[in-house]
Amino acid sequence: MLRDTIELNIKRIIDFLTYSKNFLVRTNPIQASIQGFVEGLKEFLTMKKKLKMAQYRLNYHRHQFQKMEQLIAENNNHSFLKGNNLNETR
Repeated sequence: MLRDTIELNIKRIIDFLTYSKNFLVRTNPIQASIQGFVEGLKEFLTMKKKLKMAQYRLNYHRHQFQKMEQLIAENNNHSFLKGNNLNETR
C-alpha cells in the first residue's frame, strides 16, 4: 500500500518534470526574454533618429498646409487671411 503510493507520487513527479521540460523546450522563455531585450535596446538606440524623422515629416506637412492656406487665401475674396481687400479699402 505504501509502496504503491510512493510509486504513484514518483510517477506523477516524473510526468510533471517531463511536461515542464517539454514546455520549456517549446516556448524557450530565456531566448524570448533575450530577444525582447535586444529589440528594446534597438528601439532605445534609434529613438533620436526616429524623432528627427518625425519632426521632419511634421515640418514638411506644416509647410504644405501653410502653402495650401496661402493659395486658398489668395483665391478667396471673402477670406480673413487675405487682408488685401481690407487694406485697399482703408
